[in-house]
Amino acid sequence: MSIRNLDALFTPSSIALIGASNRPDSVGAVLAKNLYEGGFAGPVMTVNPHETAIRSTLNYRSVAELPIAPDLAVICTPPNTVVELVSELGERGCRAAVVITAGFGEGNHAEGQALKQAVLDAARPHQMRIIGPNCLGIMAPHAGINASFAHVAPTPGNLAFVTQSGAVATSVLDWAVNRGIGFSHMSSLGAMSDVDFGDMLYYLALDPHTHAILLYVEAVSEARKFLSAARMASRNKPVVVVKAGRSDDGARAALSHTGAMAGADAVYDAAFRRAGMLRVKTLDELFQAVGTLASGVRVKGDRLAVLTNGGGIGVLAVDELAEGNGRLAELSPETLAHLDTRLPATWSHGNPVDILGDATGERYVVALEALIEADDADAILIINCPTAVADSFGAAQTVINTLHTRHLPVLSCWLGEAAGAEARRLFADRRLPFYDTPEQAVQAFGHLWQYHRNHELLMETPPAVTDLPEDAPAKANAIIDAVLNEGRDVLTEPEASALLAAFGVPVVPARQARDGEEAARLAAELGFPAVVKILSKDISHKSDVGGVKIDLTSSEAVSRATEDMLARVRQSSPEARIEGVNVQPMISRPGAFELILGVAEDPIFGPVILFGQGGTGVEVIGDRVIGLPPLNPLLAREMIERTRVSRLLKGYRDRPAVDSEAIVLALVKLSQLVACLPRVVSLDINPLLADAGGVIALDARVVVRDASKPRAPMTIRPYPRELAQDIVTQSGQHYRLRPIRPEDEDALVEMLRRSDRSDIRLRFFAAIKRFDHAFAARLTQLDYEREMAFVAQPQNADSILGAVHLIAEPNQERAEFAVMVRSDMKQSGLGYCLMQAMLDHAQRMGITWVEGEVMLENDAMRRMARELGFKEQELERGADSVAISLKLDHAADDGTDAGKAAAPEGSNDGSKNDSKNDSKNSGSAPGSATTPAESAKPD
Repeated sequence: MSIRNLDALFTPSSIALIGASNRPDSVGAVLAKNLYEGGFAGPVMTVNPHETAIRSTLNYRSVAELPIAPDLAVICTPPNTVVELVSELGERGCRAAVVITAGFGEGNHAEGQALKQAVLDAARPHQMRIIGPNCLGIMAPHAGINASFAHVAPTPGNLAFVTQSGAVATSVLDWAVNRGIGFSHMSSLGAMSDVDFGDMLYYLALDPHTHAILLYVEAVSEARKFLSAARMASRNKPVVVVKAGRSDDGARAALSHTGAMAGADAVYDAAFRRAGMLRVKTLDELFQAVGTLASGVRVKGDRLAVLTNGGGIGVLAVDELAEGNGRLAELSPETLAHLDTRLPATWSHGNPVDILGDATGERYVVALEALIEADDADAILIINCPTAVADSFGAAQTVINTLHTRHLPVLSCWLGEAAGAEARRLFADRRLPFYDTPEQAVQAFGHLWQYHRNHELLMETPPAVTDLPEDAPAKANAIIDAVLNEGRDVLTEPEASALLAAFGVPVVPARQARDGEEAARLAAELGFPAVVKILSKDISHKSDVGGVKIDLTSSEAVSRATEDMLARVRQSSPEARIEGVNVQPMISRPGAFELILGVAEDPIFGPVILFGQGGTGVEVIGDRVIGLPPLNPLLAREMIERTRVSRLLKGYRDRPAVDSEAIVLALVKLSQLVACLPRVVSLDINPLLADAGGVIALDARVVVRDASKPRAPMTIRPYPRELAQDIVTQSGQHYRLRPIRPEDEDALVEMLRRSDRSDIRLRFFAAIKRFDHAFAARLTQLDYEREMAFVAQPQNADSILGAVHLIAEPNQERAEFAVMVRSDMKQSGLGYCLMQAMLDHAQRMGITWVEGEVMLENDAMRRMARELGFKEQELERGADSVAISLKLDHAADDGTDAGKAAAPEGSNDGSKNDSKNDSKNSGSAPGSATTPAESAKPD
């Protein structure tokens, strides 16, 4: 992941157009026109070996003739010339290029793919960034850059649009220009040979001109980078995405229900949701969503009240709401009584609140204020239908005057081309959200609610996860080793049950039998009634071949059923290798629900987890959701809530509610299994029985592979429990040092509350008195792919005594740190241990420079930094702080052993470990998870 030299794309000091042309309507001519007319303040230089001038401006015959090295090059020459041009430009000092040219492997042609790789190889020695090939180009209106062959130029604005499709880019541009919508950036990525969505999301997350990011996605490359960047961006600004190709003809896995049911689009949907992005279906919906979010209206729930002067139109809004955009708010008896006293007797007496076709502006206001005061709904949709007996425009004026500057969750829909046009203009002038149809308005409410929920999930603190038994991975790996040593890749049911049991998933005891006699003996030991299932690695779904017999009440019945089953299956499936049967006690749980839990692999996003309604009709029912591991209880619960069966699980009529926490725990345990066992290819638990008494897995199928065939990594890096360690300070005190977890929020806040205010000020560069959830979440909810925090705890205690944070730039060349220990832990040696752990981890990440900022008065921190090898550098004149930096030894030329820094011989322990040993994490992404200075909220 890297934003290195992306500034050369969007804020270059000079631009060269290679392949400029005077031939009318050619790509080279259109590019020249757009570049010259874009308003760019720096020089635009053209290169064409056959022209003296381009658009009356001196042209150069070659890159070598250019008077200065361009920051940015735009290339539209034939494919076979691009490699040499990129190499020549890089040698001259060019830092970025946009390759417009097609012919680099579209359709996976080997020759073109090789040419595309050659371009990257030519750019790499010069750290030159490439957009494209086969793209429309880029635009940065605030910088006056239009390096594209689009037919119209965007106006400056605060939306960034990133797309893989040039055709979509021009269509959106045309749509936006006619509606007065401006852009901060528009980037057509084309083949994404180098710069991709992840790079752009990192860049735009930090861009002050960009208030919202729009994406048109056909496919994602480098999924881990994409998710890391998307999560970072979504914390700071809305990210709205359209994904092309929503069909279920995606990835299929022959041996797995889960793989067969996941589908590429379902996995993308899960990824977008996990990243806090808002997904919409169409380009029109994309801009509607952005317009709604940009209005500043926010909701905290999914209850909508509809206020209308037309009953039929209100019903249409309710119909759209029922499509999944929210719930119709239930008005309280007090609200209904209040409305009864203020409205005509024939009003609707419910929600939608129909105030009749002759409603005046005053009647709208009466009903609106009653709904606002009642707090029965999370948002109010006001609809007006034009009638001959009421003034639509007057009603709009009255409503707007009532709302005035109050930022209330109110949406409006004034219908009618002529009658509603002036009213809509009035709403637009006051920057109040309005829509042409009630369906659009309800969709907008759905966008607000979903955006709120996604963002809430990003920031919400999960409950603590039950730790794994220490021997769980070892037990499971021993089972996998035995299976692979026998040349198999599918676990028998007893093996699968044992593997699940190792991770704490409740399973039914299972024993393996070769024939009817042995099956009868085992059934007697396990207890009746019994279940017998065929045991064969070649039969994926046992019930399809008559390989399951249930409710066997005697040894004779078990023996007979076993022999009949073996004979029948051998006849119907002669190619299948039969190992015998699996014998289990029959679990009788009347009224229990059959669920499915599963694990599959997506070629792009790696392991995924499935949950839904199970049983033999699982594919037909199609009630399932996909999630990305790792899961915590919050995410697992959210997965469950998105299924239809979740409503049944809450209980109805005489069926009690199931133990939902047991289902949540099973999903979390399955997620832990995925993180610990990369050799598991796929896993199905079907059915998982669930009732008020808990859950139990009745059947499981597990497919494994040899370690020589590594799986795609988890898209979101799991909690790095392997970095936990026991430490001993120089004073001989023992502590536990481990990576921070989201559920550490309360303990971290308690550490800060127990610290002196002066120490807080030195740590955060602000006199913070209140540590709210948003502040604490940014310190505890980390993306371990690019940031880390270690906390120090007493042995066998949950309190936090100190913490150190490290956040890397996207290219991971530089990282900034911040460290603090609790005030009563001064001179304990703990701060020094935390610094050593941080530097060790920076080396593991491949960081070259570790940097920070320290207040001038923080003498203890400055002393310790010098002893560790950090160098000080003054900031601007009169600054109350200094910058400190350390080049790590794996890339250093000064011999500093930073990663293994130790206390200098004869040094005073207290001088190095004062709790003022802290630095400001000053240069990291605004609002990112470990940016304490920006997150601080001084009172």
